Amino acid sequence: MRMMLDVTMPHEPFNTLVRQGVVGQKIAAVLEAIKPEAVYFGEHEGQRGCFMVVDLADVSKLPSIAEPLFLAFNATIKFYPVMTPADLQKAGLDAIGKKWA
Repeated sequence: MRMMLDVTMPHEPFNTLVRQGVVGQKIAAVLEAIKPEAVYFGEHEGQRGCFMVVDLADVSKLPSIAEPLFLAFNATIKFYPVMTPADLQKAGLDAIGKKWA
């Protein structure tokens, strides 16, 4: 199942990692562990954040996605199931609409 992660990283420990010159290494290690399909970094409600898209084969894999972010950055994460246009095409919306019209 494809999931969009809405990740917020508080100023600490991120600021300390920047000052130590290791934040790039930490980010690279986390991304290597998570292997997102896409990731976009930016400001998030006054803090650092990112949006990631991951393809989750099994719900039991949630900790392998969340824990690196929790442990490395003290992150807050929201998970949202999402679909590609092809997934939406397969959803059968026309049949559902006819059934509930």
